[in-house]
Amino acid sequence: MASPGQLGPDCNNPQITAADRFICDLKSPFAQQLDANSFWFSLGSSIGVMILITTFFSILRPYNSVVYAPKLKHADKEHAPPPIGNGLFAWFTPVAKLEEEQVVEKVGLDATLFLRFTRMIRNMFLVMTVFGCGILIPTHILGANTGTLTGYNGSPVAKAFTSMTPQYSKGKPMWSHVVCSWIFDIVIVFFLWRNYKAVTRLRRQYFQSQEYQMSLHSRTIFITHIPSPQRSDEGILWMVDQVDQSSGISRAAIGRNVKELPELMEQYEDAVRKLESILAKYLRNPDKLPAARPTLRPSKNERRVKSDQKVDAIEYLTGRIRDLESQIKDVRESVDQRNPMPYGFATFGRIEEAHTVAFAAKKKHPSKASIKLAPKPNDLIWTNLPLSKSARRRKRFINNIWIAILTVVWVAPNALIAIFLTNLSNLSALWPDFRKSFDGHPLTWAAVQGIAAPALTSLVYLILPILFRRMSIHAGDMTKTSREQHVTHKLYAFFVFNNLVVFSIFSAFWFFVSKIIELRRTEDNVWEAIKEAGLGYQIMVTLCQVSPFWINWLLQRNLGAAADLAQIFNLTWTWFARTFMSPTPRQAIEWTAPPPFDYASYYNYFLFYATVAMCFATLQPLVLLVTAFYFVIDSWLKKYLLLYVFITKTESGGQFWRTLFNRIIFAALLANGVAALVVSTNLGDWTMLGCMVPLPILLLSFKWYCSRSFDDQSEYYIKAGLKDPESHVGHGSKSRGTDRVGLKFGHPALYKPLITPMVHAKAQHVLSQIYGGRLGVDGASTADYSDILMDSMSQSHPGKAARFTPDANASGDHGMFELVPESDLDFAFYKNRTEFADEHGGGGELYGRPIDLVSERSQTPKSFIGHEGDSIPSSRASSPGSVPVRHQNPGNLAYHPIGMGQPGHGDPGSRIFRGGGRDPIYTMSNESERTLLGGAEPVGVSDRGASEVGVETAQYGLDRWRTGRAGYSGVPLVSEDEEPLDYDAYRGRRG
Repeated sequence: MASPGQLGPDCNNPQITAADRFICDLKSPFAQQLDANSFWFSLGSSIGVMILITTFFSILRPYNSVVYAPKLKHADKEHAPPPIGNGLFAWFTPVAKLEEEQVVEKVGLDATLFLRFTRMIRNMFLVMTVFGCGILIPTHILGANTGTLTGYNGSPVAKAFTSMTPQYSKGKPMWSHVVCSWIFDIVIVFFLWRNYKAVTRLRRQYFQSQEYQMSLHSRTIFITHIPSPQRSDEGILWMVDQVDQSSGISRAAIGRNVKELPELMEQYEDAVRKLESILAKYLRNPDKLPAARPTLRPSKNERRVKSDQKVDAIEYLTGRIRDLESQIKDVRESVDQRNPMPYGFATFGRIEEAHTVAFAAKKKHPSKASIKLAPKPNDLIWTNLPLSKSARRRKRFINNIWIAILTVVWVAPNALIAIFLTNLSNLSALWPDFRKSFDGHPLTWAAVQGIAAPALTSLVYLILPILFRRMSIHAGDMTKTSREQHVTHKLYAFFVFNNLVVFSIFSAFWFFVSKIIELRRTEDNVWEAIKEAGLGYQIMVTLCQVSPFWINWLLQRNLGAAADLAQIFNLTWTWFARTFMSPTPRQAIEWTAPPPFDYASYYNYFLFYATVAMCFATLQPLVLLVTAFYFVIDSWLKKYLLLYVFITKTESGGQFWRTLFNRIIFAALLANGVAALVVSTNLGDWTMLGCMVPLPILLLSFKWYCSRSFDDQSEYYIKAGLKDPESHVGHGSKSRGTDRVGLKFGHPALYKPLITPMVHAKAQHVLSQIYGGRLGVDGASTADYSDILMDSMSQSHPGKAARFTPDANASGDHGMFELVPESDLDFAFYKNRTEFADEHGGGGELYGRPIDLVSERSQTPKSFIGHEGDSIPSSRASSPGSVPVRHQNPGNLAYHPIGMGQPGHGDPGSRIFRGGGRDPIYTMSNESERTLLGGAEPVGVSDRGASEVGVETAQYGLDRWRTGRAGYSGVPLVSEDEEPLDYDAYRGRRG
């Protein structure tokens, strides 16, 4: 119990009750982690283990290129990193010699920006270390109150660490904090300005690159929140004219409502992957199948039977795949009968025209619509494009509330983990039954203590990015790039609040509240009690006491950097899955693919490390040295990983920079607040504080200056195009005769090929035994109506598909399954298949097939011309992209879009897939690869305009130059020898 003059229990008394012990633990829940003696152990272990892991990596690297250098094998010549020898440290040389310009070519601008940001932080802290350690440490030691410090009750190491803090420095020595705050801010501003200029230069070079110049999205604008009257191709053109009339005439396409198609596609892929998993387990040993066939209990949403009994998993999933594919086909055929959506795209003939319109639209919103540059097609989050402004604001508000609640709620579990899991003796003091086991098995519980807290916190930090991504999508983010930026922002806020603010000052607030309660017993004036409790001083002392922990914690980050290099988690998981589980062929292929780099998580970690170091720079200058050491090491290791291992899943062209810039400015402001707190609580006068007042103004003014000076240059290729409208007249006829671009920003659910269930080839001889083939209906073949070949029942073998008769089985024909031999379980054979490239192909750039690169000759996106030509073809042909019509051709049933000729077998656009020795499933020109652009609606085609005005060019609306004449004067919309195709002709006539 507490003594009469003491607040709370006597924490030094070993005889206190369990409840009082719990209160003592809450006073300083992280006290067990703050032993200054652990500094030397952390320093030795981090450096020693890091060297050991790096040596382990250097030994394994030459013999495991699938894990340590997958990009060497899969990337094309342009993007392949420099070759590496087999020497132990042969990987040092290419990493050191590769310059930034070469890095951009090899890994893209996003990865280059990450490496530049890492080097910026490294250089910044190296300079800050010189001033911080050179000025503050001597000042703190010389200015300390030696009488107080002599009576310090602690170890010599702890005493040395304490003497480096301002805890015992008072008065004039605080001028060193004012001076260092100015120096630190000047260093931060200098490096931010220098790198802002460099990033702007990189962005300008990116605009000039051949890849950007030849891409479709570079000259496309994205229009959202389109009102109902303008939801048409003509309405988009009218809105473009309202923004800028000096640009060339564009081609436009309004979005179409695909309704439930994306959900059906997702359910279809889930069913295929589930079937693959079940077959992989059941057919693990094909020569000795389990006695019982696999079963499952259908979910309520999928259930086709009323009972809750389990059903045969293989039969159920194959039937569900059939049903879903039929629904997908029906929705795809009827998509153009749906209402138009409030978003669309417009493509121009020149990049300058698109950027001019987008820049002008920053201040103009015709019909309250929003116009900006279009991202890459694979960057769009299609489900959020139709959201209205009010719906998006409401979703973001609710999402921010939930994240704030989660951030605050995590305080309690975080404190409990620090109290009990990091020191199980605290738990044994409260739990007598556990104490018996704890005392009886000390080694076992010591191992648990060493693993439990790091494992649990690591699991939480692995789940958080996934959770925040889903919440950002639910909040209405329209692109994956903006989603990742918001995830970085939310992770950073979560880490700073929970792991820095709450962690560092928890005990100070506890003591402050307790002190107020104690003083209220003797004083009636609450304000006097608050002032006497001294919250500011308690926070300063607590921050000084907690500083050794952050030094140890940052030292241990080097272990994480080395573990990333050695890919320990990936190696361990892959080995475990291959040895003790039954991976599917698809999973085995994906394991050999280059993994995507999680920019949001790594940016958050680096920003958090930098924020911790800045905030504790004036409290414990050694933290600057430790942070600089970490970034010196990791800037080198991450360069190797981005060159040889990781890919950028969605390339944004360096759009992360402003998010990083703003976080560093915030960290500097927070550090200035900490420095001002130290000065004010250590007898610093008002003159000192007055000298620090301009610092926030300096930082905010610098942010405004950079935004005004660099942002437009980084975002727009050009801000003003041709000002002479007549420059477009006279050239339109020639350009329209050859321009075939139009637009290719269709919803991927319309043309994305359906995946085929993969089965290991070793199970080929037993497929006919485990699969009944009940996919046909009434003996009719469904091959004409589906992307999966579903044959009728065999007449000679009732109950079996025709191709699963013994004769057909001998030919190697196995219907809806794709047989994958052991030798083909490699991403190299499938890297150009859409189903794999979406997740592991970086948008196609890594393999020389950018998703919207336009060829010079045909002006057609190359990603839709033989996109899978270099990969092993799927046993399923690609699904129709837009609405097909079925031609009555008994000899060769195929899908062809209206107005397009039927491709022959020699046509490079035709996709003829053969499985085993069977005849073609169906011969089909994949219009999502060949002709989705061919029928883009020309500008303003109107029978009424052509007939009534009596001119060769079709007219639309008002005169483009507003001279009172009808139509776009002097600009032919189609060539003379080309018959106009209206939108209905391309999509399929409605009605």
